[in-house]
Amino acid sequence: MARIASTLALGAGCYWGTEKYVVKDFQGKFPGSIADAKVGFMNPDPGGMKNPSYRQVCSGSTGHVEVLNIELNNATPELFEELVKFFFMFHDPTTKDRQGNDVGTQYSSVIFCTDTEQKKIANKLMQDLQEAMNKKKVTSFSQSTIHTSVVDYTVFYPAEDEHQEYLFKNPSGYCNHRFRFREWPEL
Repeated sequence: MARIASTLALGAGCYWGTEKYVVKDFQGKFPGSIADAKVGFMNPDPGGMKNPSYRQVCSGSTGHVEVLNIELNNATPELFEELVKFFFMFHDPTTKDRQGNDVGTQYSSVIFCTDTEQKKIANKLMQDLQEAMNKKKVTSFSQSTIHTSVVDYTVFYPAEDEHQEYLFKNPSGYCNHRFRFREWPEL
């Protein structure tokens, strides 16, 4: 079976919901697929501010994105593809720097990739989803154009402990994520 880098980070708005959907729901479909997952921050600019605090990131001035840093178990191109499809199902990639009530660059839709195979797959899925939207096979997003960025993985800065597994500790805590569609569209 083909191999692919096992590390990536996903920015899909508030990282609490991203963590819950990936760790609980994605693993529900693919048990044992996630070796490790932590919420934190990543900047698309490798020269960006070092070790920002939550408050600094929330100011919108650092360029960092709230992300879920993921280490896949037994990473394959097929597993990575399923994860990226799932990522597009539970957030709105058409709202630039925004997810629901959360507005700012820290809530951008971003896929941070650690190798060229990951980038190739992510870009192809994004292109396929845009085509499905253009053909009205997916109509559940706010806008008509995907604004997700596919960029190189940079430096991950873990968030404070109280932010890790937040929705598991606070089940009725804030989460603006929801499934927009549940089956990947056929083209």
